Amino acid sequence: QVQLVESGGGLVQPGGSLRLSCAASGSSLSIHVMGWYRQAPGKQRELVAVSIGGGITHYVDSVKGRFTISRDNAKNTVYLQMNSLKPEDTAVYYCNVPILGVDYWGQGTQVTVSS
Repeated sequence: QVQLVESGGGLVQPGGSLRLSCAASGSSLSIHVMGWYRQAPGKQRELVAVSIGGGITHYVDSVKGRFTISRDNAKNTVYLQMNSLKPEDTAVYYCNVPILGVDYWGQGTQVTVSS
């Protein structure tokens, strides 16, 4: 059973930075895709950033130039560096790892951007 453990959320002022981490365990297979989603109150969950094995990354337009996804394959860990945070980035952030057609999710970590 794959488990994802997230950390790094919190309260930050507009313009500030946070770094989220997500460590995956329990998979006997190499993890090819690791991503971050977020869900704000009253809104659908949306893809924020994804890292595909080999160095390919994709970002939703609203975070391009501000967020950076990276990973440590030796540790099966994915990071999301979030800079220049805005109030509209406030949401619960979820780590996602799809393996053989099954989506695994972290427990979610709250990010609140407010003065």
